[in-house]
Amino acid sequence: MADINEMNTAPQQHRRNFLRTSLAASLATLGATGAGNALAELTSTDGASRLAADGTPRRTVIIDCDPGQDDAIAILFALGANDQIDLKALTTVGGNVPLELTERNARIVRDWAGKTNSLPVYAGCPKPLMRDLITAANVHGRTGLDGVTLHEPRAPLAPQHAVTYLIDTLRAAKPGSVTLVAIGPLTNVATALTAAPEGAKALREIVVMGGAWFERGNITPSAEFNIFVDPEAASIVLGAGVPITVIPRDVCVKAPITPARVAPFRALKNRCGPIVADILAAEVAYQKGRRGVESAPMYDPCTIGYLIDPTMFGGRRVNVAVETTGQLTLGETVVDWTGRTKRAVNATWITDVDEDRFYDTLLSRIARLP
Repeated sequence: MADINEMNTAPQQHRRNFLRTSLAASLATLGATGAGNALAELTSTDGASRLAADGTPRRTVIIDCDPGQDDAIAILFALGANDQIDLKALTTVGGNVPLELTERNARIVRDWAGKTNSLPVYAGCPKPLMRDLITAANVHGRTGLDGVTLHEPRAPLAPQHAVTYLIDTLRAAKPGSVTLVAIGPLTNVATALTAAPEGAKALREIVVMGGAWFERGNITPSAEFNIFVDPEAASIVLGAGVPITVIPRDVCVKAPITPARVAPFRALKNRCGPIVADILAAEVAYQKGRRGVESAPMYDPCTIGYLIDPTMFGGRRVNVAVETTGQLTLGETVVDWTGRTKRAVNATWITDVDEDRFYDTLLSRIARLP
């Protein structure tokens, strides 16, 4: 196993060469033809059985995140669905805010859910593979969790580096037994798959919140934030040859947060319901101040909704590549809808959601929390 500390302290030029080699290998994988080019439509009816779980009643899940308001709700959503999701750990990465805040916020969220001593949080990569970190503190607030009062976390981080944890866990796991939910920049995931590619066999699926096609970008005209922050990492993950489901902006905007949808969470009599309401209201307030509309996209929690009930979603099997060099299109997710490139299908790209069922599901799971 590659030593993470050594990787972090290696000379910059060596690091860049190492990552360029890895990226070249990943792009070669994207160009392989072994998986065929069938572009099977997946709808919320016809495709439901193919999107659905394989009969295993409870998924083993790790959430790689950068909390972030929507990350916080996704974590609570997963914890409220513990009959279906066995959440083993949170791994954190620099993204919405710097790493020292994302790991702190993850520990605060587990406190809210009463999981202070049972859900480990690991700190990972503080910056992208080859670039400086760009944050979204203007959206999520200076702390990353705008809209709620924060306390000091009640327990420390787990001692391992997040990438070391991912490598060791995947190496030890049975084939196809771990679902990785990646709702921040993909730096930790790409580093783990590059340093120990044999761990990929343990992955049942990677569910990624990232990318945009029909709705275009939210950080540049063509790029979605998570992919734009570390496009090289995203390209490596999409080229890793593992089952990937992408929840892009295309579907997140189809389940908008509105004041009417915030109200039921505020009416819950537990601790977490009003916290979720405050976060959702802060997201709506940001959009009202920025665009004059009282609605906001529902981003990261859609990944958990997909795990709980994939029949709420529809999508399509396609090839997805990431632009890593474009001057105007850096971080764009290029979706080959017609097979024109002849590149192998490498992801399920989700396009549709039953928004009312989604919010009913989210509310019912948040209601189960303390």
